[in-house]
Amino acid sequence: MNAPRPLWLATLALSALLGGCAHAPSAVRDNAELTPETAFTRDLLALPPPKGKIAVAVYGIRDQTGQYKPAPDSSFSTAVTQGASSMLIRALQDSGWFIPVERENLQNLLTERKIVRALEMPQPAGTPAVQIPPLLAASVLIEGGIVAYESNVRTGGIGARFLGIGMSTQYRVDQVTVSLRTVDIRAGQILQSVSTTKTVYSYELHPSVFKFVNVKDLAEFEAGVTSNEPPQLCVNEAIEAAVVHLIAQGIEAGNWTLQNDADRSNPVLKRYLKATGAPGRE
Repeated sequence: MNAPRPLWLATLALSALLGGCAHAPSAVRDNAELTPETAFTRDLLALPPPKGKIAVAVYGIRDQTGQYKPAPDSSFSTAVTQGASSMLIRALQDSGWFIPVERENLQNLLTERKIVRALEMPQPAGTPAVQIPPLLAASVLIEGGIVAYESNVRTGGIGARFLGIGMSTQYRVDQVTVSLRTVDIRAGQILQSVSTTKTVYSYELHPSVFKFVNVKDLAEFEAGVTSNEPPQLCVNEAIEAAVVHLIAQGIEAGNWTLQNDADRSNPVLKRYLKATGAPGRE
């Protein structure tokens, strides 16, 4: 071996590392866990309580982007989640300001209620009557959708190589926009409307070695790590941000009331009231 000993040791170490990485995906297993909290999840949980919770109906938050995943993915695979309604209902519950009522799958609920009523007759003498309360009517509708998903809003990269050893990186920034509005069911008046935008980051690191270890022998190694921010988590974060802003706008407009007006000084709420442009709220 004509190559210096340290270089051969580095070569063997890198080879072992790459070999281990090649087998790592099949050996790694993660258990299911709760969806990670975002900064807006914590803001929702930290909001001061309302004077009274508001019954709210969500009929569906649709994907209005018309965007599909780029090749080589299937052309029938959408770029954003189709479960935004479930994310919105969860955010409404977390806020402590709303009582979501089932409307998206209302037919299933009505079918079950019919089954309960069918059990009422005939009944043996002395059997207590089956009581089923009326459905809770909503006071407010929340409408909207995922209105935009822009790919490659910003891209770039950088790389360097010295004596055959180098590193390069690339990044891409996408952008998703969610729009929500609250509607008074009595008059059909739109009470508040808000749009929130969340960036979706992706990056790649690519180290490489291309070096002659002696006059005739060439050593070449490559590795790569790619990280893509999950679009569904970004949609969830944008929805949570929109809910907090809707609550702040509703408080400022007088559409709903705090349990204690002194809670306007709550640090979380104060920050969002300031974002609405309300004078004298700083």
